[in-house]
Amino acid sequence: MLNFQLWMKLGIGLLGFIYIVYVLLKVENNKFKIRQHINWTQFWQRTAVKFLAIAFITIAYMYVVDYSNLFIVIQSKPLLWATILFVYSVFSVYPQELIYRTFFFQRYESLFRNNALFIMVNAALFSLAHIFFKNTLVMIFTFIGGVLFALTFKKTKSTLLVSIEHAIYGCWLFTVGMGEMLGFPK
Repeated sequence: MLNFQLWMKLGIGLLGFIYIVYVLLKVENNKFKIRQHINWTQFWQRTAVKFLAIAFITIAYMYVVDYSNLFIVIQSKPLLWATILFVYSVFSVYPQELIYRTFFFQRYESLFRNNALFIMVNAALFSLAHIFFKNTLVMIFTFIGGVLFALTFKKTKSTLLVSIEHAIYGCWLFTVGMGEMLGFPK
C-alpha cells in the first residue's frame, strides 16, 4: 500500500480537481451558472421523500447498532457540527458533484447505450472513490447515494441541485452519528 502524507494526498486531489475544472471550462466550454427553469418544487418534494426514508433507516440503524453515538456530535459539539456541515458541503460535496456527475456525464454518457448501466457505472465509480475508508458500509452507502445522485443529475442536469441533495444526505449521516466512519471527527 502506498502511504503518502496527508498534504501529498490533498495536493494530488487538488491537481486532479483543477484538471477537471479546466476540461469543463476550456475543452467542454461549460459556464458555471445556475440552470434556467429549475422545478424547485418537484426537486424539494422528491428530495424530502428520499430524505425521510434515509433518516428513518439511519436512525433505526444507529439505535440498534451504535446507540451511544446517535446524534452525539450535535449534542456534544454543536459548533463543530455546524462547521463541518459547511466545510463538507462547500469543499467536498460540490467538487465531487463536478467530477462524478457534471464531468462524468458530459464526457462519458454518450459511450453507453443503456441508461441503467451508465447509472450503475457512475454509482460504482463514486463508491470506489470512497474505498480509502476501508468500510463496507461506507461503500454500500456511497453506491446507493451514487445511484440517487446520478438519477437526480440525469433528470435535472443541474450540478447545483445534485450538490444540494448530496449535502443534505451527507450532512444527515454526520448529524445522526455516522460521521466517524466517513472520516468526520466527533
